[in-house]
Amino acid sequence: MKTLLVLCVVCTLVVFSVSGTAEQKLKNCNEVRVAYSSKGFNMNDVPNKGVNGAPLKVCPQGFSCCTVEMEEKLSQQSHTEIKAPVSKLSTNLQSTFKQRHDHFDKFFRELLKNAEVSLNNMFVRTYGMMYVQNAELFKNFFEALTRYYVSGSAAVNLDSMLSDFWADLLERMFRLVNVQYEFSDAYMECVSRHTDQLQPFGDVPRKLRIQLTRAFVAARTFVRGLALMPDVVNRVSTVSASPSCVRAAMKMLYCPYCSGQVALKPCQNYCLNVLRGCLANQADLDTEWNNFLDAMLSLAERLEGPFNFESVMDPIDVKISEAIMNMQENSMQVSQKVFQGCGQPKPSMAFRSARSLKETGFTGRFRPYSPDARPTTAAGTSLDRLTNDVKKKLKHAKKFWSTLPETVCAGERIAPGDECWNGTAKSRYESVVMGNGLANQVSNPDVEVDITKPDIVIRSQIAALKEMTSWLKAAHSGNDISIDNDEDGSGGEESGSGCDSPSCDTDRDIYFSTPPNTGNPRVNQVVVRPSAAVASQGSMALALCGLALALLAPHLR
Repeated sequence: MKTLLVLCVVCTLVVFSVSGTAEQKLKNCNEVRVAYSSKGFNMNDVPNKGVNGAPLKVCPQGFSCCTVEMEEKLSQQSHTEIKAPVSKLSTNLQSTFKQRHDHFDKFFRELLKNAEVSLNNMFVRTYGMMYVQNAELFKNFFEALTRYYVSGSAAVNLDSMLSDFWADLLERMFRLVNVQYEFSDAYMECVSRHTDQLQPFGDVPRKLRIQLTRAFVAARTFVRGLALMPDVVNRVSTVSASPSCVRAAMKMLYCPYCSGQVALKPCQNYCLNVLRGCLANQADLDTEWNNFLDAMLSLAERLEGPFNFESVMDPIDVKISEAIMNMQENSMQVSQKVFQGCGQPKPSMAFRSARSLKETGFTGRFRPYSPDARPTTAAGTSLDRLTNDVKKKLKHAKKFWSTLPETVCAGERIAPGDECWNGTAKSRYESVVMGNGLANQVSNPDVEVDITKPDIVIRSQIAALKEMTSWLKAAHSGNDISIDNDEDGSGGEESGSGCDSPSCDTDRDIYFSTPPNTGNPRVNQVVVRPSAAVASQGSMALALCGLALALLAPHLR
């Protein structure tokens, strides 16, 4: 009994002591004056001692070191301070993916440029003047690839561009290997229309079309995804400035000042409810944001594997050279099929006048290319290195919006345990913590949220993420669906449908229906009479001789 009595006395003394201390602080507002002044406000706004807090609109009434004017100023300050950590986290996220976007974009553009320079250097050495005189064809080829990378199918139909490139290359090479003949424009149109059936370049055009399409669609879609992320973050990262959010922030951060407890921090669960209320709309981004990130990670895997842009562009000069070699080695068979399908061309008068000239020693042979040192790696890095880095960042960005309150309500911004501000006093926070998202805030005890009015800007960004995710998934399969008219016109799909030229008729189309040879085109042979073969070879040698003389003539004068 005596022990119980002693305990009661001690407890009473402690209560009086604490009460006296709080009362003493309210009688003396010096600490509040110093803290208030440190925020950039006038110290003279703070009363020297506690005043009647009845007029206050947010903080607990009673004796207070705050006035209505101070409360208004601190309300705006509290909103600024609750925005600051969210802004910092969002800015870091923006910066991270803006840098990755710039790295990838620079890398892909430099790969394109390096590939063009490499092809030019190689072809000048390998084919000499024949390439120089036709260099514009290859220059246009790389310009079209660059336009497609930048603007997609809205600027360039990749299938059509590639079909036109090979048809144009065939036309130019066909003239070179058959210089003893004259060809009208109508005749060459007939040749171009049957490029696919002739397969003069072997299987290179088909393989290159598949590789380029997959690699370019994946690369440009991935870069667009990286560009979208900072834009979305920039648009949605502003903390709500609604009166209820500002009021809640003021109550959490600065009402302790009014009771003279300037060092008191909010309880963690209290902070979570305030932040989840103020960031309710942002949390609704999380589902589509995570779906988008998953699609980006899947496409990154493709970039490392079968859709590797670097492995397609780096050796493109060798691939095109291989196609030219196929054409040269199959030129007799190709010419024979063309003559059968498009008609026998007229002999060239200019070639006849040059037949009596002596052999110059120029054979016209396209020399095979032996790769030497490759160009310096684009942007001083590799696609694998870039992809590994960005995958880590993408994974780290998952659940960014739903975990934002937890990220903010941590460390020095809160007080652990029960020694914290619960909105009314220094004590345990008893309310239930709300879930994430707008719908879960219907019973938020600290922030009034109208769940019937979702944020329009954030809803538009959810739609943008959803659309980008569908593009990423399509690119994962090698398809570009980023514009409506991608499916219009498939380029060379109509090749071989017929010959409208006066130099051929529908009966001759039968010669182009020969099934493609599945073997190595370099050893593909056709059966001809020995005398005809000799005559054809002689004609080609004379043709190339004439071409050489034409090229050398300006230097012999």
